[in-house]
Amino acid sequence: MAVRLNQVYNHLSNDKDSTNMSVETWESVPLAPPDSIFKLIAAYAADPTPHKVNLSVGAYRDNDNKPRTQILLNNPALDHEYLSIIGLPAFTSAAAKLILGPDSPAIAEGRVVSVQTISGTGANHLGALFLSRFYQFNGDKQVYLSKPTWINHYAIFKNVGIAPIEYPYFDPRTLGVDFDGFKSALVDAPTRSIILLHACAHNPTGVDPSYEQLKEIAEIMLSKGHFAFFDSAYQGFASGDLNRDAWAVRYFADKGIPLLICQSFAKNAGLYGERVGALHVIAATSEAAGRIRSQLSVLQRSEISNPPAYGARLMSLILNDPVLFEEWNRDIKTMAHRIIAMREQLYELLTKEFKTPGNWKHITDQIGMFSFTGLNQQQSLAMMDKAHIYMTSNGRISMAGLNTHNIRYVAECLDKVVRGELS
Repeated sequence: MAVRLNQVYNHLSNDKDSTNMSVETWESVPLAPPDSIFKLIAAYAADPTPHKVNLSVGAYRDNDNKPRTQILLNNPALDHEYLSIIGLPAFTSAAAKLILGPDSPAIAEGRVVSVQTISGTGANHLGALFLSRFYQFNGDKQVYLSKPTWINHYAIFKNVGIAPIEYPYFDPRTLGVDFDGFKSALVDAPTRSIILLHACAHNPTGVDPSYEQLKEIAEIMLSKGHFAFFDSAYQGFASGDLNRDAWAVRYFADKGIPLLICQSFAKNAGLYGERVGALHVIAATSEAAGRIRSQLSVLQRSEISNPPAYGARLMSLILNDPVLFEEWNRDIKTMAHRIIAMREQLYELLTKEFKTPGNWKHITDQIGMFSFTGLNQQQSLAMMDKAHIYMTSNGRISMAGLNTHNIRYVAECLDKVVRGELS
């Protein structure tokens, strides 16, 4: 026996393939680049300059650059037990009514499937994952994304095996919607294509189609049998009116366009860290809704088991209590109108006081948290390197980062960088 063991040992020691039995050292894992937005946040935090300005992150700040605070739940009847796999029913049902309307026929007919998710990102992922498994694609698995769109959309769909295809959306010449290009892309897309649409306050451009344009888009979607994948991250935050900002979703739903909605409460409720969101899928029948719900439950179980309770309970309390809901509604109006005021003030400074070259009407025409300034990459980098104003390299700024204390400085630097005088 000893001789045989020695032979085996020698064989393994001399085996040319013995390197395959070595422990994993992860040497083959490439270094991924850091997320561009979070890289800017870190750079801003490390910058000791007193007059630095952060216009990069999509998070609300008040006029003193402070985040919103929220009530805390202090109820001895609450526990820390698991929620159901698809979430807190009091939250998901109220969230569905918020986006689809309390009188929604789809809700009344039991055709809406609602699942609590890890904010809007989780809703996008779960929706994409469900489609990748069960949608009857007409050819290759692909989704049409606006050019540009929220950068995370690309990774979310790629990770579930759906290839992103871009459709024309933003016209850099007019700094508005390329509506002709948008329509042509919808017409040319294969029937039953999945089209991702921003419900309101398009990220990152701040440019939305008009109601009349949305009606035209809906007609094309219907005629082509397309599926609408709505991403709703800014309801109420865009205009200050929860119902107005849900108009596109409700119109498409009433027209019978097949769709799902990814809903986030990070921006409009200030619940960034609590990760509160929902996915709503509208089915053709209540029977189909039951089957969809069963499969979403299976998918959710394999990934997160159960969604977090705290933020959902907090949002449920607000949505289902008339007094708290009205208070929240007023808060939303305050946030939205402050950003609108910043747009107007920035426009006034650029056009009347500094007389900055160019047409700056897009600053007030755009809507929501973000604005595409029109600055090119070189100018945007100069704003960061020389003025300590942090923004993305494509010229996008978060209007929520402006306030009465820093807006004049930002406008002055914008004027200088456009003139090539920023140093």
